Parts: sequence; structure tokens; C-alpha cells
Amino acid sequence: MNNQPSISAELDEELVARVQRGDKKAFDLLVIKYQHKIIQLVNRYVKDPCEAQDVAQEAFIKAYRALNNFRGDAAFYTWLYRIAINTAKNYLQARSRRSGQFEVDIQDAEKVENAPQLHDLNSPDNHLANQQIIETIKEAISLLPEEMRTAIVLREFEGMSYEQIAEAMDCPIGTVRSRIFRAREAINEKLSPLLTHGEFR
Repeated sequence: MNNQPSISAELDEELVARVQRGDKKAFDLLVIKYQHKIIQLVNRYVKDPCEAQDVAQEAFIKAYRALNNFRGDAAFYTWLYRIAINTAKNYLQARSRRSGQFEVDIQDAEKVENAPQLHDLNSPDNHLANQQIIETIKEAISLLPEEMRTAIVLREFEGMSYEQIAEAMDCPIGTVRSRIFRAREAINEKLSPLLTHGEFR
């Protein structure tokens, strides 16, 4: 996800201000605007589609209740992402399904940056090897510590910038870079026995 256009940010600010003045319909517009992205984000943690929708709805409810305390220090969508991430984490913690249940689907694995070995999935000769690479990536990500896993997912699969991730995770940008670097190192370590051409970077 690239930086939002300024007109979008200005629209968010106006809608937030309207909600804070008591206009509930303005929040409905924010939900419509971001519900797809929030559900996609929650799906990185909660794989059941119905449960993911429930968690996303809970995140929006929490955001609505907290909106009067929103001061605009971060962009609205970044603030909303942070709430969604925390809601998903709380959901998993309540069911004792944290790291072991985190999965990445095949389409996500194909998006991993600079992994050319995944680009020829339709090649019969490479199909078996590629499937093994994909499964290894999925396993490696699932075994990462929670904060590293969140950072790499937001970077590689959500396309967020380091600055946006820092705001969403409420930590310094240097910490984000360190988490992503260590996550990539861990994934590369798992992949290295399988790869003979290039590395995951």
C-alpha cells in the first residue's frame, strides 16, 4: 500500500471530524472505504472468513468508540490498522491460537519480494520444488515471533512503508527495520537449503 493521496487523507479528516461532532453516518462512510482492506489484514491472522469478518467488525466498533480520543497524530487509516492488528491478536490470544495457527496462502507466498523462484509456478519441472518453497515460507513466517511476523506481513503482503508500519505498530522506524531484517534472515535461513539460484532478500 503506497502513501494515500492527500485528498484521501483530507477526506478522512473531514469524516472523522463529523463523527466527533455526532454524525454517525460519517463513520459508515469510513467503514465502507476501509472495510475491504481491514478484512484482508485480519485474514492474515484469522483464516476462517466468517471469523475474520467478525474480528474486523469488532475492530470498527472499537475504532468508533475510541474516535473521540483520536487526535490526528497519525493518519486515520494507520490508526485503524493498529486497532485491527491488536483486535486480531486479542482474538487469537483468547483462543490460544497464536503463532502456530498463522498461515500464508499460496498467493501471498508468490508476492514475497525478490523471490524469483516462485515466479514459474506453472512450470511442470519446477512445480514440486516451488510447492516446497511455498510451504517452507509459510512455515518460516508462522514460526516468527509475533512482532516480527506482523512487521513482515505489513511490509511484504500489505505493501506498507516503513513509516506506516512504525505508526501501525506504535514503535520507532528503526525497530521496524530491525524486525523486518531479522524476519527476512529467518526466512532465508529456512529457504537456503532449497534454493540454488539467488536468495530471499
